[in-house]
Amino acid sequence: MSREDTFNKWANHAIERFRARTPNSARMYERAQNILPGGDTRTVTFFNPYPFFVLKGKGCRLHDIDGNVYFDFLNNYTALIHGHAHRAIVKAASEQLKKGPSFAAPTESQCRLAEMICDRVKSVEQVRFCNTGTEATMMAIRAARIFSGKSRVVKMEGGYHGTHDLAEVSITPSPEKFGSIEQPESVPQSRGIPKSVLDEVIVVPFNNKQVTEKRITEHRDEIACVIVEPMLGAAGLIPQEEGYLQFLRDLTRKLNLLLIFDEIITFRLGFSGLQGIYGIEPELTTFGKIIGGGFPVGAFGGRKEMMRVFSPVEKGFSSHSGTFNGNPVTMGAGIACLEHLTPDVFERINSLGDLLRDGINKAFKKAEIKGQGTGMGSLVQPHFNPERIYDYRTAQSGNYEAMALVHLGLLERGINMAPRGECSISTPMSQKAIKAYLTAFEESLHDVKPFIAETSPELIQ
Repeated sequence: MSREDTFNKWANHAIERFRARTPNSARMYERAQNILPGGDTRTVTFFNPYPFFVLKGKGCRLHDIDGNVYFDFLNNYTALIHGHAHRAIVKAASEQLKKGPSFAAPTESQCRLAEMICDRVKSVEQVRFCNTGTEATMMAIRAARIFSGKSRVVKMEGGYHGTHDLAEVSITPSPEKFGSIEQPESVPQSRGIPKSVLDEVIVVPFNNKQVTEKRITEHRDEIACVIVEPMLGAAGLIPQEEGYLQFLRDLTRKLNLLLIFDEIITFRLGFSGLQGIYGIEPELTTFGKIIGGGFPVGAFGGRKEMMRVFSPVEKGFSSHSGTFNGNPVTMGAGIACLEHLTPDVFERINSLGDLLRDGINKAFKKAEIKGQGTGMGSLVQPHFNPERIYDYRTAQSGNYEAMALVHLGLLERGINMAPRGECSISTPMSQKAIKAYLTAFEESLHDVKPFIAETSPELIQ
């Protein structure tokens, strides 16, 4: 029996149980497929056989339309740091809705949220708002291109910066396409990415100083910027090693290149983001997720001399508009969200994340399965991989089918996380939620161990 057949045999049993628990979601999914390609409008939410449909969320719990209740460790892919329907955020948004949801004019709330971000992040002197993280990274790269007068972009293999053309390069390249570690190929993530775009993107391996320095130095006269997540997110929550980020900062300064930190996810790790924890100042930073309090949001900011390229009072400025940029509902919700994120709050949720990560490592050991938990603070991800994970390629070498089975097993036991395993902690959570996750995780490991023994015997201790 092939590995695929073996997986399907195991998955079918889990899928049958999932279907039995979610008949209303099945009917809704069938209806949705008639008018939404694939039954949804967001690719990342899909998993086989279909995603469950949500009725409501409150605090750290999620309710689907079949009456199932979950501890929500996904939190809209890290965006809901205060969980669902936080009282202060609901109040702020509701009060603004009574005044009007959006205007073709600025509001005081834009200034207030921008001031809060600038006060927290030393490297950011001015900010512009948009509506998605995709727009934020797209505009930050454009700012770097305008300011530098150059066009090529350096990104990390496995780094995720949204869905515009320059970002959709080498996010999840397959081994037969990604080239050598010394010279990674620029691989299109989706069809429709022109070769001309691929030629503009230079890919380097995260945490590899030698290759990074060689590749960047070779093309220094063509490079507008280096963009990096301070901790790789979608690649598997992979932190820096051996001062890699400071190395990037030193190298880009030495070569007079611009450095962009994509803190759309990592801004939830500390009062000043991960750059504040590491004490590193990039020229530009992108934001999203938590700064909107659960509403659509993106932002990019940096030094005044760079950000003024978008100022309409400057000669030869570059236009940046969007119907809902800086809309007051999002701004008010974002203000309320950040007001309730004090250093003590970050310390508490990061401690819960550390507890979860430690529990995952202990669960693997108890089950006699070789695996590990990665991440930092409130961001955690289990991997069925015994080797040290330090870049995209090492993260991809694990047993992904086992993770898919564990995902379904956790859903069955009332735990919602990303299908790839990513988890995030929200402020309504306590040790009770962590205990619930770890109990479900241990039980799911027990269930999938025979599958692992059959497909990846090297993972059994």
